[in-house]
Amino acid sequence: MEAEEVVLEELLNVEVEIHEVEEQISVLLEKQEGLYQRQSELKTLLEAAKGSTNNVNDSTPTVVENWSGSFEWDSEADDIRFNIFGISSYRANQREIINAVMSGRDVLVIMAAGGGKSLCYQLPALLRNGVALVVSPLLSLIQDQVMGLAALGISANMLTSTTSKEEEKFIYKALEKGEGDLKILYVTPEKVSKSKRFMSKLEKCHHAGRLALISIDEAHCCSQWGHDFRPDYKNLGILKTQFPNVPMIALTATATQKVQYDLMEMLHIPKCVKFVSTVNRPNLFYMVREKSSVGKVAIDEISEFIQENYINNESGIVYCFSRKECEQVAKELRTRGISADYYHADMDANAREKVHTRWSKNKLQVIVGTVAFGMGINKPDVRFVIHHSLSKSMETYYQESGRAGRDGLPSQCLLYFRPGDVPRQSSMVFYENSGLQNLYDIVRYCQTRRQCRRSSFFRHFAEPLQDCNGMCDNCAFSSEIRTVDVSRHAKLMVSVLQDTLENDQRLTMLQLIDKMKTKHKKEERRISAYSLFHKCLCNIRTLG
Repeated sequence: MEAEEVVLEELLNVEVEIHEVEEQISVLLEKQEGLYQRQSELKTLLEAAKGSTNNVNDSTPTVVENWSGSFEWDSEADDIRFNIFGISSYRANQREIINAVMSGRDVLVIMAAGGGKSLCYQLPALLRNGVALVVSPLLSLIQDQVMGLAALGISANMLTSTTSKEEEKFIYKALEKGEGDLKILYVTPEKVSKSKRFMSKLEKCHHAGRLALISIDEAHCCSQWGHDFRPDYKNLGILKTQFPNVPMIALTATATQKVQYDLMEMLHIPKCVKFVSTVNRPNLFYMVREKSSVGKVAIDEISEFIQENYINNESGIVYCFSRKECEQVAKELRTRGISADYYHADMDANAREKVHTRWSKNKLQVIVGTVAFGMGINKPDVRFVIHHSLSKSMETYYQESGRAGRDGLPSQCLLYFRPGDVPRQSSMVFYENSGLQNLYDIVRYCQTRRQCRRSSFFRHFAEPLQDCNGMCDNCAFSSEIRTVDVSRHAKLMVSVLQDTLENDQRLTMLQLIDKMKTKHKKEERRISAYSLFHKCLCNIRTLG
């Protein structure tokens, strides 16, 4: 009996000590989280400092140019800006970028959606003698740009798979012999990398001194670290190799420091002038809501959000994971009284164009699309962007959500998140460079209840933190956060994964959950047996 009492007393002492250690661990973990956050902030500031240092050392001569100063083309540029493009004043960095291009420098532009990137190469194209070549990734984007320029009376053409033989003949004559009126020519990257005839005509245009400038739109597609990598983009470096004295301007809305250095190397523009605008879009309100596992409930919530907040049929976009989901969501929204249609890559080109046109002219309130929709869209009054499914990275989400509020007016960006969407995306990004890491970054963005949503963008794009001014759900709505200790569940999960690895098994997510539940039940029975034994010992001690 005495031996049992000694064991029981020692057991109780150990349990008390374990409890004290667990409390200390909890305090240390909280401190560790704060240190990780500060570490991330300091790394971001360090990357930004390195970037600016490299830009000064590698991208400019010993004397730093004043691109906002006076230049000989100022008067003509102002006249074209106002009388042709109908723009009363330049936006941030536009004038400086145009001056650098006009000075014959290679330029890298990182500018948020709605910042006015197109003007940065379209205006110099009109100022300089000859033809400006614009490489753009999407046929729909090219068509949109050419139509917009034609409406302004600017001679712009495109050379793509849809170009007629007659128009192709006109373009090649314009390149080779300078015949006809051609100022801006749009092509896809495939045309540059795969058409020997096109490159031959372009060389003749250059030898005649009529290649005015080269513009690489959506330049992040060059880099395998970028979120929209296109294999044919990596061959565009040949343009700078063959036409070294022609100024090149590369533009994108999203590029981390790694992507920026990568595309500068791939495009052979190491000494370019770099203009980086802030990623902050102060008119956008970011929020994340829990997504129901029941499909129709999720659609109900999206429908309610649109109908409660946008009673005047203001335009919006709903992004979905798959083409099938796009069609289903659009159909469900229509049954709830919302004017919606879908847009994805499996559709006929004419059908896509009709949907886009209807939406652009406000005859359709909502486009439900995959990532195939939206790059470079020229619709400033998009009031909301809703993500029915999780994006694959912070860059993708920033670019897609950034299609809202390009007119500078208040707009909302709402992402519906549930953990079940993570495995679907992980299977898609597994083989991409840093694919899983990028996915986990956006998952952290969704799961945080304390951190400012906007600060996640600043950290990701290596920009110093700025005030959110209450323009995200975490900053605007203070909510009570309850801390739950899930360490026991985490240990169980690790144990299940170790068993799976040791037995060389492959499990689906549902099988993994089933194994977790089985092991959890066994653990509960073990704990119950231990508790019963503990009570018996206590009773024995009391009776003794």
